[in-house]
Amino acid sequence: MQTIHAVLFEPVGCLAEFPALEFDQIAARLFDKTSINSSGSEAYWQVLALIEKAGGKLNPPDREIAEQLEVQAVEQVELYEDVAPALSELKKMCIRLLIASSLSGAAIRRFLERFAVQDLFSAVWNRDSAGGVKAAPLAKAMESASLQPEHVITLVDTIESLSVARELGTNSILMINDYEQGRRLALYAPTGGIVSLRELPDAIRLAAESAKSRPR
Repeated sequence: MQTIHAVLFEPVGCLAEFPALEFDQIAARLFDKTSINSSGSEAYWQVLALIEKAGGKLNPPDREIAEQLEVQAVEQVELYEDVAPALSELKKMCIRLLIASSLSGAAIRRFLERFAVQDLFSAVWNRDSAGGVKAAPLAKAMESASLQPEHVITLVDTIESLSVARELGTNSILMINDYEQGRRLALYAPTGGIVSLRELPDAIRLAAESAKSRPR
């Protein structure tokens, strides 16, 4: 891993554990896809796949329904306790922190407002401002900040998010929220893995030291 200049964050699964119910309801009401997911992240990425298959955007009535349900989900989550200290330390290291999410703009605004973490991020992208889901917000975030993917970390917690990180050429750091799930996802060869965001600053420091000692 090369020297890291920025980290891209998806709130779902990487900053907070989201409930599955609201995303399952979006799938059922907008796409007639009935399923019951135990994981909020899995339900979320299922919805993103359905949105992508439908052309990447929702019509106004469906968009309003999705926004309402996503905001409803945000109201139920609790920020991981290690988020604020870890991100504050990264900012002191001059690492750029960006939100790159496929949530709606309304849900992201409520998330940032509810936990008062707006000042930790230098830029925020969502599916509305990026004009698409999955890779679109990450690509827009990197393009707007003039970032090269090899110098960027994307936090991932599903096979789908890992695939997006690989598609864009960023470093994928697996958030291990569940041991068994983490063991399965490790088989897909992420760049690295952490069990707490507190480990991220040290991982970035190690990457910087390794880059310095690498023969040129």
